[in-house]
Amino acid sequence: MKSITPKLLSILLFTVFLFSCSQEDDGIYFNESSETINTTVTYSEIETEILTLVNEYRESKGLSSLITLNIISGVADGHTNYMITTGQVNHDNFNLRAQNLIDNAAAKSVSENVAYGYSTAQGVVNGWLNSDEHRKAIEDPKNTHFGISTESNSAGRNYFTQIFIQK
Repeated sequence: MKSITPKLLSILLFTVFLFSCSQEDDGIYFNESSETINTTVTYSEIETEILTLVNEYRESKGLSSLITLNIISGVADGHTNYMITTGQVNHDNFNLRAQNLIDNAAAKSVSENVAYGYSTAQGVVNGWLNSDEHRKAIEDPKNTHFGISTESNSAGRNYFTQIFIQK
């Protein structure tokens, strides 16, 4: 059996790298729905607890509490249901959610945290706080409002989307 030459190996690795990278927005939007703008949101116990824990954490760091905004939770709910449908935790179509909140909630900036599999509010918040990128979204001093969505798939596994905005 012949061995692969370094030049051929380099070309092969470059080709794999080139075609395995994806753009931030691949233009595939599936069926992630935009939520109704003036939606009435009913928060579950775990959602209320997550919102409370995030605000308590922010206050412990000398940051202002965030105001819950139903439109943000409505947009978050659309994404949570999308993740359940696809069976993957992701940030797909974030640009669409951000633009929706810029257009309809007067957001100046938008960030989000997603997660799945946690069974408690404390568990998911701890998971986010133990991740540098997720913690940055929670600790961003420019954020003024937030929303949350938690839904379970048919197997009972929880999916979470928390979105933060600056107004």
